[in-house]
Amino acid sequence: MSQTAAATAAVPAPREGLGAQLRRLPRAFWMLNVMEMFERLAYYGVRVVIPIYIAQADEIHGLHFTQSQKGFIFMLWALVQTGVPVFSGGFADRYGYKKTIAVSIAIKVAGYLLMATQRGFWPFTIGCLVLAFGTAIFKPGLWGSMLQQLTKENSSIGWGAFYMLVNIGGFLGPPLAHFLYGISWPTVFYGCAVIVSLNFAMLLTYPDVAAGGEQRGGVWRVAAITFRNLVQPRLAAFILIMSGFWLMFMQLFDMLPNFIVDWVDSSPIVRALHLPALFTSQTPRGTMIAQEWMINANAFLIILCVVWVSHLVAKMRRVHSILLGIAIASLGLLAAGFTMSGLACILGILCFSVGEMLSSPKMNDYLGVIAPDGEKGLYMGYANMPTAIGWAYGSILGGQIYDSMGDKANLALRYLKEHGGLEAGVERTAAMEKLQQAFHLDAGAATRLLWATYHPWRLWIPFAAIGVASSIGIAIYARWVRRYEAKDV
Repeated sequence: MSQTAAATAAVPAPREGLGAQLRRLPRAFWMLNVMEMFERLAYYGVRVVIPIYIAQADEIHGLHFTQSQKGFIFMLWALVQTGVPVFSGGFADRYGYKKTIAVSIAIKVAGYLLMATQRGFWPFTIGCLVLAFGTAIFKPGLWGSMLQQLTKENSSIGWGAFYMLVNIGGFLGPPLAHFLYGISWPTVFYGCAVIVSLNFAMLLTYPDVAAGGEQRGGVWRVAAITFRNLVQPRLAAFILIMSGFWLMFMQLFDMLPNFIVDWVDSSPIVRALHLPALFTSQTPRGTMIAQEWMINANAFLIILCVVWVSHLVAKMRRVHSILLGIAIASLGLLAAGFTMSGLACILGILCFSVGEMLSSPKMNDYLGVIAPDGEKGLYMGYANMPTAIGWAYGSILGGQIYDSMGDKANLALRYLKEHGGLEAGVERTAAMEKLQQAFHLDAGAATRLLWATYHPWRLWIPFAAIGVASSIGIAIYARWVRRYEAKDV
């Protein structure tokens, strides 16, 4: 080779532009993204409003379970939805991605129908678990198919595009829910069952994708491979550290909706922007931004920015992006609940969203890159383990903490007991009305009194602390695995 040719070979190829990278992604990749978008549209159509339906004391047609009961339901939901994929991922690799997805869609429809028709604690909980089981089977099949379309070079932008389209579904879910529960609560679940059924047709739009690697053996061999990988120190440590992140992360969807309805005052924003009824909710404290629209600021920012952020950090080590994201998300969660200000809450949610864009897609990206051939679905199943551990324990912890520190109806009963005026037999659903009558307060003044007396914002401190601890853990992990991984991992 001549000196000129050698010098030319030594010059790295220019980095391909964002648009060029997106155009090079195959058609099957985009069809899979549309399927995930439909699934998330239906899922978040339920998920953003179900904390209110289950446990909000002043929701007239709600179930009126306690916050601790809500936490127990979410714990079981978490264990099923994010625990089952640890095993179903290997079965998706072995028996086919399309078959796995088709079965999951049918199960999810059954779950939505049960949730629409059941109001008792255990019958409704079973409906939630059926939905969770269908979701658990769906994810590894779809993600395993997705990974076969990506390479190490385009995986960062691929997962960014995937996360953007997922959040389009998530963004459309809240207005869908807002419209449907304006008709009735059962209509929310029926409507989501119809939407998720659209994925039966989407299965016809692309050929099935082979898992690659050696695919043989029965149920016990698949289970053995699953457990064999879990005892690897690197994988086990990553799962444990990320569990803390997901414990903190899920409070945005499990606890913040109730917190917004109970405490946050967004009426100044409604008046300043003259928001139409589509975005608002009538409450005893006045016209507020509907909590599902405030939470939707998360999906909105992700849709706008996640592909660009993924492109921006494509050359950063994946674990470093995760570290930075966890720290920013922890700060955002604390900021969202630090005051009663609606503007501060929205800004906190946006800050949280920046952290999510840096960390959550990169976790899937990281596991996909280190997954051996033939075990992509299995490793995407492992991606659910941190969520299973963190969400399950966080649900129980969050339910107990919110019951004692944040539930406005419970704090109203506590104030009445401590300051007189509590009569025997006052129900939780009537607590705020009784407090207002006893001390001659309107709803806004009664809420401010309870805030100043009991400081419910402090309930966010332990969750933010857990997030910070996870970011420190991932920093230590990044130094430890540097010797095992290539620089571009």
